[in-house]
Amino acid sequence: MNISVANIETLKLADAEAVLKDVAAELVADKVVPYLGPGLIALEPQPIPVTPEDLAVFFGTKVALPKRAKGNVWASAQHIESMKHRNTVSTLMGEAFTPAVAPLAFHAFLAKLPLALIVDTWYDGAMRAALTGRADWGEAQGITRAGIGEDRWYRFYDAAGTETTRAAAEGWKTLLYKPHGSVTPAKNWLISDADYVEVLTEIDIQTPIPDAVKDRRTERSFLFLGCRFHDQMLRTYARQVAKRSRTPHYAIVEEGQLTKNELRFLLSHAITPIAMPLPKALEIIMEAGGTAA
Repeated sequence: MNISVANIETLKLADAEAVLKDVAAELVADKVVPYLGPGLIALEPQPIPVTPEDLAVFFGTKVALPKRAKGNVWASAQHIESMKHRNTVSTLMGEAFTPAVAPLAFHAFLAKLPLALIVDTWYDGAMRAALTGRADWGEAQGITRAGIGEDRWYRFYDAAGTETTRAAAEGWKTLLYKPHGSVTPAKNWLISDADYVEVLTEIDIQTPIPDAVKDRRTERSFLFLGCRFHDQMLRTYARQVAKRSRTPHYAIVEEGQLTKNELRFLLSHAITPIAMPLPKALEIIMEAGGTAA
């Protein structure tokens, strides 16, 4: 199919607000999984990088990067790891993400819902902080396999931040899934090219994705919020995390920002783009969701 960005005109919903209200009702009913990108926290000024490009710039302020690595966060991290040490990458990631990010109103809204699964793809701890006070939830985080000497792809943490078991995760009402790791509670990072080599080799057969995530997504669709899909890594993770779930999915998009690859990705994976500013979409979801609840 010949796809151009202009085709987004044919994808606009006749009544996007009405459709989004229906999606909000499904969210409250635990039939939709929120999939959060860094564009969510970027709605407010933050003390941390809020895009992969911002993080690449941060690395460049700490270490001289070759031209081929500039602007690419995964290549930047790989250069630092190769020329210095993995510990340097971990230290810099800690420096970048240790400043606390306060939960937004939408984080608090999600934390009050009886959701089976929340996916959060950035490294901040805002969603964990929003869930504080509940005891019926826990977290699964992707981890680097570099140097750990273990045949594991992820770790589980309970509401208190203590590492726990896969069996414990099965009993949680809400599972927060951080596929790339997080600053909290244990500073797990998937960030360098080397971190992703084995993951991307295995992800098609789903090995790096926890069974608890696979089980919880089966009868649910996904709502992508604050996400971009302009990089193959981002598209791969979104596709594989949402694999074998219910369709259609939905994504809040800024119409003028979509690249051809992003549009092609949305069209080919049953993701309906809702062209609407993210703040407006969140307002509609929270209002409609509150009514539905």
